[in-house]
Amino acid sequence: MSDMPSRACGCDSSQPAPSAVPPTVEPGAAAVCYRIDNMDCPTEEALIRGKLASVPGILGLDFNLLQRQLTVRHNLASLDPVERALAAIGMQAVRQESNQLAEPVPDRTRWWALGAALLAAVAAEAMYWVLGGHHWLVMLLALGAILIGGLSTYRKGWIALRNGNLNINALMAIAVTGAMLIGHWPEAAMVMVLFSLAEVIEARSLDRARNAIRQLLDLTPEQATVQQPDGSWQALPARQVTLGSRVRVRPGERIALDGEIVAGRSTVVQAPITGESLPVEKGVGDPVFAGTVNQSGSFELRVTAPADQSTLARIIRAVETAQASRAPTQRAVDRFARWYTPVVVLLALGVALVPPLFLAGAWLDWAYRALVLLVVACPCALVISTPVSIVSGLAAAARQGILIKGGVYLEEGRKLRWLALDKTGTITHGKPVQTDFMALGEQDGIKVRRLAAALAGRSDHPVSRAIAVAARADGLALPEVTEFAALPGQGVGGSIDGVPCYLGSQRLLEAQGMAAAELAPRITELEAQGKSVVLLVAGGEVQGIFAVADTIRDSSRAAVAELHGLGIATVMLSGDNVHAAQAIARQAGIDRAYGNLLPEDKAREIERLASEGRVGMVGDGINDAPALARANIGFAMGAAGTDIAIETADVALMDDDLRKIPAFIRLSQATSQVLTQNIVLALGIKAVFLALTITGDATMWMAVFADMGASLLVVANGLRLLRK
Repeated sequence: MSDMPSRACGCDSSQPAPSAVPPTVEPGAAAVCYRIDNMDCPTEEALIRGKLASVPGILGLDFNLLQRQLTVRHNLASLDPVERALAAIGMQAVRQESNQLAEPVPDRTRWWALGAALLAAVAAEAMYWVLGGHHWLVMLLALGAILIGGLSTYRKGWIALRNGNLNINALMAIAVTGAMLIGHWPEAAMVMVLFSLAEVIEARSLDRARNAIRQLLDLTPEQATVQQPDGSWQALPARQVTLGSRVRVRPGERIALDGEIVAGRSTVVQAPITGESLPVEKGVGDPVFAGTVNQSGSFELRVTAPADQSTLARIIRAVETAQASRAPTQRAVDRFARWYTPVVVLLALGVALVPPLFLAGAWLDWAYRALVLLVVACPCALVISTPVSIVSGLAAAARQGILIKGGVYLEEGRKLRWLALDKTGTITHGKPVQTDFMALGEQDGIKVRRLAAALAGRSDHPVSRAIAVAARADGLALPEVTEFAALPGQGVGGSIDGVPCYLGSQRLLEAQGMAAAELAPRITELEAQGKSVVLLVAGGEVQGIFAVADTIRDSSRAAVAELHGLGIATVMLSGDNVHAAQAIARQAGIDRAYGNLLPEDKAREIERLASEGRVGMVGDGINDAPALARANIGFAMGAAGTDIAIETADVALMDDDLRKIPAFIRLSQATSQVLTQNIVLALGIKAVFLALTITGDATMWMAVFADMGASLLVVANGLRLLRK
């Protein structure tokens, strides 16, 4: 059975845990990534660490067990010593790019051999009863079953023992050999075959969790219809399409590449990216994503990312990287597993020797009990219970358009007590419109609007854009701005026709040393209506007042209500004026609201809230960077297609729906419950069978069923999260 897959979980966790962060290459060093198909658990990791520790020139190892990837950081002139060392312990290593998406491992199980081994084991058991004991035919059938079904286990067990590693393969080899030596031939055969069968079933179950998120990539078509230099259209492999190419998408067709629509209109189902099931209207200038479905119309797009750098590919790569990290519960389990196996093995040795030597016990009886203990000495179910649950939770979240950057955030989400939210673009639509304008004194209203719009047109702030859009809609010609500068927390400034001009909030007036007491009643009146007030200063005096209003998202009200139902308090942190912030907060049902906050003010407020409990921060991932960094969990809104948000946020919401945050918290709660259930189940079954073994009421059959059954139970329980 040399082609059987390796065990999906190891029992020897005495080696350091895999790195929880992407590998960092030291100056002057290099890194190479290997795909190792028969490395997917701590058993193989421990073997590899031990073997490569003796190779000079290796600076560090980073493991991604779920994706079967090993990154070796080194300063070697040749990688031959590394590859020879891996081959010596039976690891088939293939070099690949570090950012290459992992391919599914083909099923190489020799089912005919496993079936033959099972038949031989059953026949040995039957002949034992028919022939009345240890007949040579019984031993022959049992030996055949063990060799056919367990040869790979013996081979891997010998490699482990030779390298000083006591893993599940070594323990099973010792236990089965010991059973044969004391005359339990039929039982030894059945135990080995059942172990091999359960190993295959467990590997298949783990593959389901491993490939749950990667299956999304299969949604992307392999071909795209691309315009050629002569104007004709030709179907080409998506991986060969270059940036800037023009691609045609027909009704009902899946989009093959990320791009921007340059002709046509349609509705697109973006569920694979954002998790939203309702189609979204798309027109010229709108982005579309690979893997989404064009519903009604036909359109043409300009390719903005190669196939392997599409938004969907980046999502999958981010989740695969997150899978390699250690969540808090997983780290605790790993620490426990490091001493569990040695302790139980020592206990087994004591059971074999102490009663016969000091209590007149029967040698064969107590030796048998010791062998049973060896079978249950592997914390497989315990070690595997946490990663399969975390991976299932990460995959379930990604399917809903929630990109979680690590198991630690999935676990910590349920502990949030405060959620801070930016206003513009988070609670509101982020597309405010100009509602009021007033020219002061004898100023020409048209001129004031032209000056303000010229400055606003150079800013990317939504409030500024509203002023610029209103001026363009009225056909106003805008003058040229020189010496333009953004004034963080205040507004913008520049020179127009040699006159210094500024556009911003009241804070801008204070920074300029200007008093505006006579404007206070009008400003207060506008702000009380929930509007943001912007002032134009030109030539050292205030020449105009603009008011801009945004509208609240319906989903924001629902999200805040759900958060309150989960026991999470909410606070709004806004750079807009206090009145506007409080007006929006009242509409959304938010508990507290603070306005006139600079980026550093938001960070300080997050720090203050952190003294009252764990706090999350929701923003755009760029302007709110200090607050997002200070929060326990930073949420980036509308991250679809935004490289920086996907790369930097702890949790990226792929669309603008705040209701995904309560969904994330509920998933975090469900994951915590499953983790607790799995740990209790794994430890409980082990404890019961340890006691039964000591009292002599457990058999090797029962021990195998307990060990492998517990592993299968925790895997199945963890996979339930995929349906959340």
